[in-house]
Amino acid sequence: MEALKKYDYTPNYNYEDYKHWEGDWELIGGLAYAMAPAPMKRHQMLVGYIFSEIISKIGDCPDCEVLIDSDWKLNSNNILKPDVSVVCNDKNEKYISKTPEVIFEVISPSTARKDEGLKYSIYAQEGVKYYILVYPNDLVAKVYKNHDFNFKKVGDFDAETVEFNDIKCEFSFDFSAIFERFRG
Repeated sequence: MEALKKYDYTPNYNYEDYKHWEGDWELIGGLAYAMAPAPMKRHQMLVGYIFSEIISKIGDCPDCEVLIDSDWKLNSNNILKPDVSVVCNDKNEKYISKTPEVIFEVISPSTARKDEGLKYSIYAQEGVKYYILVYPNDLVAKVYKNHDFNFKKVGDFDAETVEFNDIKCEFSFDFSAIFERFRG
């Protein structure tokens, strides 16, 4: 048994493998992470409303794109799929190849640990300027801003507006416009 410990049998996948997989996956450190089954309706609706809110603010910006569920290829062994991202000056047609300015992740029970831990760390280290974790059950968002490759919490938001005024295509985001649709 001791002889086997020196061998690492953990699969180490790369982008070439990833391109051929069926279904939704992320690749982190060469390890494959299956995406959860189709998210609940509230999750999908929030993603759509977030996308629409951002598009309504920066739709005319020629330098930036607002993307839903697009592959971000950091390198051959790391491909992430943010729920919503704002990416500027990226001419790649196949996948996101530049660090997004802003990323929104809508939290679900099956993705919470990865979104709050692993992806949080990766996004900080990669220089994502803003990371927003949206909690559908609580109708609150936690907004983080990157300072020297570490996120600092800006605050918890449920009805406030956040100004993203230090990115290529500046915009404000009104959380009340998103969350009010779900309040009874």
